[in-house]
Amino acid sequence: AGPAATTPGATAPSGAGTEPAAPAKGSVKVLRTVAEGLKSPWGLAPLPGGGLLVSSRDEGTITRIDARTGKETELGTVSGVSPAGEGGLLGIALSPGYASDHMIYAYFTSASDNRIVRMLYDERKPAGERLGAPDTVFKGIPKGFIHNGGRIAFGPDGMLYAGTGESGERGLAQDRESLGGKILRLTPDGEPAPGNPFPGSPVYSYGHRNVQGLAWDGRQRLFASEFGQDTWDELNAIRPGDDYGWPKAEGTSPGSGFHDPVAQWHTDEASPSGIAYVNGVVWMAGLKGRRLWRVPLHGTRAAAAPQSFLTGGYGRLRTVAPAGGDRLWLVTSNTDGRGTPKKGDDRVLELEVR
Repeated sequence: AGPAATTPGATAPSGAGTEPAAPAKGSVKVLRTVAEGLKSPWGLAPLPGGGLLVSSRDEGTITRIDARTGKETELGTVSGVSPAGEGGLLGIALSPGYASDHMIYAYFTSASDNRIVRMLYDERKPAGERLGAPDTVFKGIPKGFIHNGGRIAFGPDGMLYAGTGESGERGLAQDRESLGGKILRLTPDGEPAPGNPFPGSPVYSYGHRNVQGLAWDGRQRLFASEFGQDTWDELNAIRPGDDYGWPKAEGTSPGSGFHDPVAQWHTDEASPSGIAYVNGVVWMAGLKGRRLWRVPLHGTRAAAAPQSFLTGGYGRLRTVAPAGGDRLWLVTSNTDGRGTPKKGDDRVLELEVR
């Protein structure tokens, strides 16, 4: 456990590693607006041949955006989505074998639970009819009006990781038999992944309130962002089997035995959503904070205090993803019922970051 943090963006060391630290200061430049007029966008999946897939939380649809022209083509509606509150069609990810199997994975809220499905994407069919029927890969994740988690990503090991929320039932986060308030690690077919810390269980880490972002650094180390309650939002370095403290701890808690965050923020400055790793830096989108945070790393600790960019300029920020080189895709979230939409909302932006 690191020392108690008392200021926004304060850091807690947890192992520097041997690689050089990222520069303490950086920059962000908005290169262009790629697309606009999106409704409640949530998940983003860059396609290998160019183009972006974006999920709509409330519409339950997946749309393809031409990254050059901004043209939008609806693939179709994901059947079984039951949007309410923070639930709906959330994270999406491409199969590790997408080049040959053309499968899209999606995490969504159904009438009874949160679940992960996969669907065939057939570009040969007419617009609106390009999604195959969802095949349920994993189900039974607790649902609620709030804290549904929803971020999914395939790791460098080819396994499927999912960030879940405790659905407003705080005790679920510490219950290792529950799927709520966890990071799950699954095979692409939805089975507990080999080598998981608890035999036969999909649970990879626990004690989370509502995991919203997942990203790996260049050495295959996992980082995750999550909502705090009233005091501290967190960016965590994830170690298998570790307890991240919720609801017994929020933010750093010296001597508690819980895994302390890499960095933490007051909730009005962050309410973190998606994260992306680019050149030694974790970039984190802030919803309530309406800004993009830059966290330079030295191994699994912060190399310097986080910097904020774009504060208030584009409203609530939902998702970030690497766009190659020193670029990022950034998705705004002003049409989610909690923002103040302006003309053109919501948007996908292309950024140059350092």
